[in-house]
Amino acid sequence: MTSAKDQTQKSEQSASESKSQQAYNWISRQIRTREYEPGHRLVLSTIAEELNVSVVPVREAIRQLEAEGLVTYERNVGARVTTHNREAYYESMDIVATLEARATAQSAAFLTAEDFAKARAINQKMRELDVHHDPDEFTKLNKEFHSVLFAKCPNERLVNLVYEQWDQLEYHRVSTFRYVPERALESVAEHEKLLALIEIGAEEAYVEKVAREHRLQTSRRYREKNSQAESPADSNAKAEITDTAV
Repeated sequence: MTSAKDQTQKSEQSASESKSQQAYNWISRQIRTREYEPGHRLVLSTIAEELNVSVVPVREAIRQLEAEGLVTYERNVGARVTTHNREAYYESMDIVATLEARATAQSAAFLTAEDFAKARAINQKMRELDVHHDPDEFTKLNKEFHSVLFAKCPNERLVNLVYEQWDQLEYHRVSTFRYVPERALESVAEHEKLLALIEIGAEEAYVEKVAREHRLQTSRRYREKNSQAESPADSNAKAEITDTAV
């Protein structure tokens, strides 16, 4: 029989876990949106005060983020936002480009007029959206658009792999378009071209090539942005620039 003391301990443990999850979610978002820049020192007491909790759940959250690679512990310094996984983001984008393009190509023959109408309606919303104001919404719509195109891929395993890689990208950042908003209208125009190719029954291999190039172009623009930020003329700032694609 469970004693009142045990029940109290379980209740306190549950509350602590809930607060730890809240702290984890908050810190993770601060990192992925660059509110906390790479190299930023994570002071437990400051974060605890911000969240109105004790340092215990904050410490637990930081340990989890450290295990996931978003936070690095440095001796005599403490916890800092990791600064060495930008390449992991690039790799994930390359994988997404390959898998998503293949799934889109295999799905193309099964898309209907209704699917095309749905995709165009989403693309129109993207065209009308101010990406500078809401890059996360633009990214959400972008995912919806591409989901329509590869939704009828007969290879279910391939589709699941695409979604898994999307999760990997979200692990690193909230929205690519937050950092390269100028890419938004280019992407919308490329969407229309891709739709047109599928509608006229272009060969599967060509659809795959165009779909992959579309995704890779976004990655290239992001790389260019980072290269410009890391110019030798700005050597002092370079030490603070992220290697973390968040």
